[in-house]
Parts: sequence; structure tokens; C-alpha cells
Amino acid sequence: MFNVGDKIVYPMHGAGIIEAIEEKEILGEKKRYYVMKMPLGDMKVMIPINNVENIGIRDIIGQKEADKVFKSFETKSNEQTSNWNKRYRENMEKIKSGDVFEVADVVKSLMLREKSKGLSTGERKMLNSAKQILISELVLAKDMKPSDVEEIINNRISN
Repeated sequence: MFNVGDKIVYPMHGAGIIEAIEEKEILGEKKRYYVMKMPLGDMKVMIPINNVENIGIRDIIGQKEADKVFKSFETKSNEQTSNWNKRYRENMEKIKSGDVFEVADVVKSLMLREKSKGLSTGERKMLNSAKQILISELVLAKDMKPSDVEEIINNRISN
């Protein structure tokens, strides 16, 4: 159970801070929800409390793990398959996992691919989405501005 003020990650959406715990009646059924404020885009998300384990909600990473994520951008990425459909599915699984290092790997590999070969529209959308998810967690873990986090990532990408 999380509390108001906790910093959490909602896989496929990103990280945020629990602002409130509310009870809402939807379709005649009362349920309790975490109201999470996202650091990017000033968005709020309602997460059903009774489904937290299934969704994969977790605490954000600490500063040391965040430093490791930044460091991971300095290493070469594993070469991905040239079959875009297979690559897309593999990357989607990594993002769905909610693991910050897997999401960082998707961001890194797609940024490198964009530099060398370009990206399809679908992969460009995936890159933007994965980048937002990653940045939202690093912003909270390191107490930095989103633009500063993005700049560090962009500067550390190596070919």
C-alpha cells in the first residue's frame, strides 16, 4: 500500500507522486484510487488500488540507480533485429516490464537507430513515449528538470 506523497512508477505511463487517495463510484461500484500527478505534462492519473500488484506499480529508483541508468547510455547497445515488427514487439515488452533499465535500453537503441538508419513513424512514437516514461522517473529520482535529464541522455548516446 502506498501513501500520499509517495513517488511511484506506473508502467507504460511513467512516474509520478501520489497526490490523494479517493473513492469513486463507477458503474455502480465503489473503488479506491491513487491519484498520481505526473511531473511531465501536468497530467493526473487514477490508479485502482485493488489492481496495483497486477499493474506492476513500484517505488521509483534511488539516486544510485538513476546514476547507473545515465551511465548505461555511454555503452554500446546490442544490435537489434532488422525485422521492424519483431523489434517493435521486443521493445514494447521491455517498456511494459516497467523496469527502468529495460526502458532506458529501448530509448538508447531507438535513438542510435534513428541516427544511423532513421525510424518508422511507429518507432518514432515508441521512442517519444519511452523517453517520456524514462525522463519522468529520472526527474523524480534525481530532483532535476525534465530538460536537464533529456540533455544528459542526448549527450551520452554513443555510436
